Amino acid sequence: MKFKELPLHEEVIKGIESAGFIDCMPVQEKVLPGALQGRDIMAQSKTGSGKTAVFLITLLQKFVDARDEARKLPPEEAFKVKLPVALIIAPTRELAVQIEDDARILSSGIPDFRIGCFYGGVGYAKQDKQVIEGVDLIIGTPGRILDFQQMGKLHFKTVDTFVIDEADRLFDMGFYPDIQKMFKMMVVREQRQTMLFSATLGTRVRNLAWDYMNNPLEIEVQPEEITVNLITQGLYHVAKNEKFDLFLRIMAKENPTNALIFTNTKAKAVEISKRLNVNGYTTQYLMGDLPQSKRLQVINRMKSGELRFLVATDVAARGLQIDDLEFVVNYDIPEDFESYVHRIGRTARAGKSGKAIMLACEQFVYGLEAIESYIQMKIPVLWADEETLPPVEDKSAKMRFRDLVDESEYASRSNSSGPRSRNVSGRGKGAPGARPRSGDSRKPRPSTAKTASAPTERPAPRTATKSAPRAQASGNPVSASRPKPARNDKSYNEIQKMDFEERIAYYKQVYSTEGKPTVASDAPKTSSKPVQKSRPRPQAGVQGDSWEKTQAKSKAKQPSRPQGGAQQAKPQSKPQAKPQARPQAKPQAQPTAVEAAPQKKQGLLARLFKRKKGDA
Repeated sequence: MKFKELPLHEEVIKGIESAGFIDCMPVQEKVLPGALQGRDIMAQSKTGSGKTAVFLITLLQKFVDARDEARKLPPEEAFKVKLPVALIIAPTRELAVQIEDDARILSSGIPDFRIGCFYGGVGYAKQDKQVIEGVDLIIGTPGRILDFQQMGKLHFKTVDTFVIDEADRLFDMGFYPDIQKMFKMMVVREQRQTMLFSATLGTRVRNLAWDYMNNPLEIEVQPEEITVNLITQGLYHVAKNEKFDLFLRIMAKENPTNALIFTNTKAKAVEISKRLNVNGYTTQYLMGDLPQSKRLQVINRMKSGELRFLVATDVAARGLQIDDLEFVVNYDIPEDFESYVHRIGRTARAGKSGKAIMLACEQFVYGLEAIESYIQMKIPVLWADEETLPPVEDKSAKMRFRDLVDESEYASRSNSSGPRSRNVSGRGKGAPGARPRSGDSRKPRPSTAKTASAPTERPAPRTATKSAPRAQASGNPVSASRPKPARNDKSYNEIQKMDFEERIAYYKQVYSTEGKPTVASDAPKTSSKPVQKSRPRPQAGVQGDSWEKTQAKSKAKQPSRPQGGAQQAKPQSKPQAKPQARPQAKPQAQPTAVEAAPQKKQGLLARLFKRKKGDA
């Protein structure tokens, strides 16, 4: 089927011709008729199958139809008509940028169609300007899209077409809750068209379709159609220490126009890129740690043909579309079997042919079985003979990996992704030759470091324990960290085999301090003060009276208030004199209430009452 046979607008056909599309690919032929009718779509499509053009053409056709309907209305009514707004969610920034580029090519025949791309890693100024000016197509990653929604700059109620691209990849990256949140903030499913594309239709993809989609049209690709048939695949079994030598021999034989080399780790991507540069191949590397501007710069150089070879991690396995990519090398076997399909899918796109080679070493060879089971075929094994692959001199064989990486580049990565590097130069705080801090008015201490030109007399050496702090303050990197005291620690399994008594004895030995009993010790605690069983109560009364004695005195008969103007009788006996000092003898037994009753005149209340009457 050709695109001209579909019911498409002339402006849409013009953009399709600008992209160079003539015949529909199998996925486009199956999905476009139902999508143009407004039905929800749930499709399993392989990478490079042309699914991006499916939902972009559908969105453009809906926009043109709504615009033409608005033009038929009177100006006062056409002004109130809202044109459709579409939202496309992609898992990575690279894929979002690639969709934006395709959308601008396909919409080149529609002059008033506005596109905005929103993703993290860059500033908000340019993206804020796009929102203010208005957009008809929103493309972005979930994180940045939700940021704009929370700031009140994007409203999901205005979205009438929602597209989820690479749904399985989104869910693997942990965006499943974010996609559910977006669905709940949109209009109901009957008023919205939803299209979901995924390499595999797993349980979570189907659950999402059942919960938020309106009777979707399901289109599933058979397992044998997952890999592209036009890709020539090959496999070399090689030892890990001979892998790069074999890789150079393969590159010398194939001599590709351009190539994309995949590694499993970031460090390996940097190493391979630097080694290729030493051997005469102009390459760059692409990984997640690079700034977004740097990543886009590398991708644009690769697309324009300025850069021939690119070493990348799985960050480039999806969404990176390079026209006429000839060669793909899996330097490491991917740990995820689906990643192999996405990696080799960078070549042989849009019906073109390509070649993919994989190097199987003893470190990653265990993932080969899962890959062959997934693609349901055996990858042909190739042999590295000297006749087919002549030996090539490796100019980086005697170079270390640290020598191949720029010092500033290495430091920026280590500071951003890991702990700070150790100061091995000895120019730290208080070190000889260290520059004073800004704003520090203190004079630097004279250096005590030993120099060859001016030897100085030094005092007799001290003990090791006393000289360690002094050596540390002098900036010596050897003594930068004080050694921890050795302790006879046992392993977890050895402790578990002990019984209760042995374990307690071991804990006493490890965690106790010298000369002090541990918490678990049974030694009695000695103290000069008597142990108080309850909280001490405040003392009252004369100096030396206890709380019980004061309470007993307060219970004595209180003088009654005089009635009828009668004068109250004075106490018959005078209070005893105050004791001059606290007795130093041992405290005797506390008297009971009965014994304390005759001494009621010594109580505080009685003495205060008498003083008051005497003053009167």
